[in-house]
Amino acid sequence: MPTYGRLAVTFTKGEGAWLWDQNNTRYLDALSGIAVCNLGHAHPAIHKTICAQSQQLLHTSNLYHIPQQEELATKLCTLSGMDNVFFSNSGAEANEAAIKIARLYGKQKGIANPAIIVMDNSFHGRTMATLSATGNPKVQEGFTPLLEGFIRVPFDDIAAIEAALKQHDTIAAILVEPIQGESGVNIPAPDYLNKIRALADQHDILMMLDEVQTGIARTGAWFAFQHNQIIPDVCTLAKALGNGVPIGACMAKGKASEMLTAGKHGSTYGGSPLVCSVALTVLDIIEKENLCQQASDKGAAINKALTEQLKNNPAVVDVRNKGMMIAIELDQTCTELVALAVEAGLLINVAGDKNIRLLPPLIINNEQIELLVNTLCNLIEHHTQQK
Repeated sequence: MPTYGRLAVTFTKGEGAWLWDQNNTRYLDALSGIAVCNLGHAHPAIHKTICAQSQQLLHTSNLYHIPQQEELATKLCTLSGMDNVFFSNSGAEANEAAIKIARLYGKQKGIANPAIIVMDNSFHGRTMATLSATGNPKVQEGFTPLLEGFIRVPFDDIAAIEAALKQHDTIAAILVEPIQGESGVNIPAPDYLNKIRALADQHDILMMLDEVQTGIARTGAWFAFQHNQIIPDVCTLAKALGNGVPIGACMAKGKASEMLTAGKHGSTYGGSPLVCSVALTVLDIIEKENLCQQASDKGAAINKALTEQLKNNPAVVDVRNKGMMIAIELDQTCTELVALAVEAGLLINVAGDKNIRLLPPLIINNEQIELLVNTLCNLIEHHTQQK
């Protein structure tokens, strides 16, 4: 089905931060499959894990104990401070689990129709519940009636959340991305999450974080909420957890961890021996190679280099980053830069029409960073001069 506006390129192999097309032309991947391949392409340890596990066992179903799943859950809870984990196949499914937890929690409190506060310009997935939670009318168009039970407020606006809590007595949870990725790497005030945590505690509701894009070292910490020294009630993961192997996770703590009991939720493929083995390898590599710190250091270096080269360009509104989530905001639409970058051997993304989004693999080296910055700045200079 024609559901994707694909670029005119086909990749046949990859290694580290590089991809090659069918003509053996090389491209620097500054998008990582949209924040998925944090460890780059064809990582030898991941290749070894996939081969070894595929020779032993791929699937048994969740009717039985799965040791790799239990080990991964333990590891994630140790890293995050959460209590338990439900495994799925994608970020959208992880967010579906979070929404179900919120509704069960509200019902337990005696709320007939529990509601969740969500944010403008958010993105939580394309299933019907996550689409309904998403704050983008463009992706919702044509799919009404959407699910009820979502109260929308502006992102990075604590007063709006407080007003919603005063106005509605049916709220069971707040669902928010620590950084909005799909709408342009929108980074809130440093204490935004802390204030949401305080409001959730005050009103006895769940704080639920969608860390599908920000999680697993992308922002310079294992999870973005760790920058704020808080722990949410629910946190969802996917993308980088499998480095390309599809896996999602919904982590819960305290009262939220008691909601999904036997028969309340499930997944045929969720948490298979294969994907959990790969995810364990991913976490092991990030830990051993100290990639959280590298993401912080390299993200700051890229931001500094971009800022320096673009400082005299009046079309550049902002250069911002949190770890290796990086955006260059222009005062004009720049979607055509994506195709122009491909022609120049660079893979980037444009979010929200005016924001060039960079999500490089965490293993990118200094030489590749220099190539990325120089190529992109040349493209931006040329593009903005043509306008």
